[in-house]
Amino acid sequence: MLLRAAWRRAALAVTAASGPRPAAPTRGLRLRVADHAPQSAVPSDTATAPESVLRPLYMDVQATTPLDPRVLDAMLPYLVNYYGNPHSRTHAYGWESEAAMEHARQQVASLIGADPREIIFTSGATESNNIAIKGVARFYRSRKKHVITTQTEHKCVLDSCRSLEAEGFRVTYLPVQKSGIIDLKKLEAAIQPDTGLVSIMTVNNEIGVKQPIAEIGQICSSRKVYFHTDAAQAVGKIPLDVNDMKIDLMSISSHKIYGPKARPLTNVPQSHLGLLFVLEDYDHRRISKLSERLIQKIMKSLPDVVMNGDPEQHYPGCINLSFAYVEGESLLMALKDVALSSGSACTSASLEPSYVLRAIGTDEDLAHSSIRSGGESLTHPQSLLFGSPLWEMVQDGIDLKSIKWTQH
Repeated sequence: MLLRAAWRRAALAVTAASGPRPAAPTRGLRLRVADHAPQSAVPSDTATAPESVLRPLYMDVQATTPLDPRVLDAMLPYLVNYYGNPHSRTHAYGWESEAAMEHARQQVASLIGADPREIIFTSGATESNNIAIKGVARFYRSRKKHVITTQTEHKCVLDSCRSLEAEGFRVTYLPVQKSGIIDLKKLEAAIQPDTGLVSIMTVNNEIGVKQPIAEIGQICSSRKVYFHTDAAQAVGKIPLDVNDMKIDLMSISSHKIYGPKARPLTNVPQSHLGLLFVLEDYDHRRISKLSERLIQKIMKSLPDVVMNGDPEQHYPGCINLSFAYVEGESLLMALKDVALSSGSACTSASLEPSYVLRAIGTDEDLAHSSIRSGGESLTHPQSLLFGSPLWEMVQDGIDLKSIKWTQH
């Protein structure tokens, strides 16, 4: 009742200040927007009636997710009424915020099987990855100068490892198999007497492949090596227990699972409470159903579509498909009514093919024509091939691999 009452008070205050607000959009199909979009995003013929503009269908949930209204409901009291600094120990405002922080810490800990004292709040998974990797490596640098990771890690993990190399550490970048999964024997062989840390992500952010985390944790534990995993794409989606899996350090993030965007240097617990509300309400069966429908529809409608990554050891909410004969740069432009990406949001400005796809042995032409989806369904997938010059050449019997391409 307290949450709902706070919500109503805040809503009335906003309405009184700015007039009536449009109804909250629902998740799913394209959304109608009013005056929140920049003018450049509104077509000229509809500039006088922005209410009728349709936004693209959002399918880029690996990059970030919209805030669930129930999360906002849980957060709102700490944005309006309970705004004290949790480190203020001399008055009730600080005590209230501190109690909420500790409750959130306990919720996170119970979700992953950890002790509440082990939970450290940061601004997001990138900061968590940096702290874990650089922190462990530097702490043991006097006797352990070797770090192991994989070639398909998130960019921030690879950047952290390169930073350590500049400080004199040795880093082994393990290759992955064509499935995207590491070879456990190669991991064991790579561990040296001075190996201090192994960092391998749980679910890959581009191709959705799940690594054998429990087996990796057992290997590291038996060799007395710290094990860190980037679980930003996994927590709240697949079962995880840091003790059973022998995980020493884990990075997670709320904005990947319908929680709030990370905020550095925050003093109040709204982001952490919002995170837990979503984690406890995740529906794995629905995501699996949507994923299966998407893959089946596209595979039946188009020739030579390749699903990247292991089809079994795979989180269904992250699908990466390569479309043969479709010129890469025009692929996403042809899908202007759908918000998609060709890989990690952190590398979306680059025109180079995904380093993850190259690491699993994907041909460069297919790597250039891949898209990553969050699992919704596309309509009329045949339109992807319409007007493709490469497809027309194949229809004329031309072997594309026999062509010598020149670069302008």
